[in-house]
Amino acid sequence: MEARDVILSPRITEKSMAKALETQYTFTVHPDATKTQIRQAIESIFKVNVLKVNTVNVRGKSRVFARGRIRTSGRRSDFKKATVTLKHGQKIELAGVNYFEQ
Repeated sequence: MEARDVILSPRITEKSMAKALETQYTFTVHPDATKTQIRQAIESIFKVNVLKVNTVNVRGKSRVFARGRIRTSGRRSDFKKATVTLKHGQKIELAGVNYFEQ
């Protein structure tokens, strides 16, 4: 698996922004990716040193939608989330913009 196939997108949330100040960054990764593959992908793409990788498989939530008198149910998709801790003093910037810093 290529490095760009392992890392799907950054998770831009309020909680991930707060953790970015502690040099922890959150990404959505491929469901079959291992911690070693995630570490190698982050190091090769962003040229940083990774100290630790934590992963969690997130289940999609069930939702009920009501349009007029019609009720339908749906489900969000499952995904795998990785939190990466970098060496102190290093940052990740995407397209020249540091989305993770406020």
